[in-house]
Amino acid sequence: MRIGILTAGGDCPGINAAIRGVGKTAILEYGMEVIGISSGFLGLINEEYTQLDENLLSGILTLGGTILGTSRENPFKKGNPFNAIDKPKLIKKHYTEMGLDALVCIGGNGTQRTAAQLAEIGLNVVGVPKTIDNDVWGTDVTFGFDSAVCIATEAIDRLHTTANSHKRIMVIEVMGHHTGWLALYSGLAGGGDVILVPEIPFDINSVAQCLKKRAISKKPYSIVVVAEGIPTPKGESAGYYVSNNIKELTGLETRDTILGYVQRGGSPSPMDRILATRYGACAVELIAKKQFGQMVALRGNTVISVPLSEVGGKLKPVPIDHTLIEKAQGMGVCFGQKLC
Repeated sequence: MRIGILTAGGDCPGINAAIRGVGKTAILEYGMEVIGISSGFLGLINEEYTQLDENLLSGILTLGGTILGTSRENPFKKGNPFNAIDKPKLIKKHYTEMGLDALVCIGGNGTQRTAAQLAEIGLNVVGVPKTIDNDVWGTDVTFGFDSAVCIATEAIDRLHTTANSHKRIMVIEVMGHHTGWLALYSGLAGGGDVILVPEIPFDINSVAQCLKKRAISKKPYSIVVVAEGIPTPKGESAGYYVSNNIKELTGLETRDTILGYVQRGGSPSPMDRILATRYGACAVELIAKKQFGQMVALRGNTVISVPLSEVGGKLKPVPIDHTLIEKAQGMGVCFGQKLC
């Protein structure tokens, strides 16, 4: 068999580990040919690819980014009057011309939705979920998440010392456009006093009241962890909005830090290397069994597969009754609700 691999959407730690997991399993265990497609779905449109062998796959396990490159190209996107090319049709044509028997699509929500659409038009597709946001439906964990939690937690740890030195409130904004998994996990791991996530409506007055109570109780400083996707007035960053309002409502010295793209860069954590490798190997096993139109997923500690048709276009939000939220509230962590 001849299989293609592409990586699409935002980069995150562990992609190269997944490419290696796919490639080495395909070559060594199944004797397959492996084709690396450049720049996500754009590489299929432009027919840009290279054959991957063991040498090219060696030494990439620990590397951040993606050796194949990535893009946010969505071949099914409508509404561009200057785009007269039927991209899905072109992709199908190039898939056939390249002699591919299957295609592995490594990516987040948008990538899995596109993979599902490609499966609908007749391509043999298997999806591998990655994102630091951990918001892909159908899997307990995406690779990239653990690395981002480690990075965000280290940043929060460092803010504790400067906050304590100056007796300040420190607001840190972490990634998470639509879901608060990263804010929740890093906030708890880093000892955040307030954690704001998109899934839980917050009252900025309640946040201010909570922080004033801490100051009155002789707590010398506070840490506020904010997901970037919490609702704010148009154009304002979450961190800036929360920091500004805390300053005005409490009169306490407040600083904001936006962690930004550093959360997506660098070497993957050991857990992400293992998870990405397991996902890559499982994707090849599905191909060998001709079980296409599936996405690999983790349930408990078992790697399974779920239909791409069920995954595409869905998000996995943090449940508001999540056990971590319950336990955190029991220890005095504020999530911004009224009467906090």
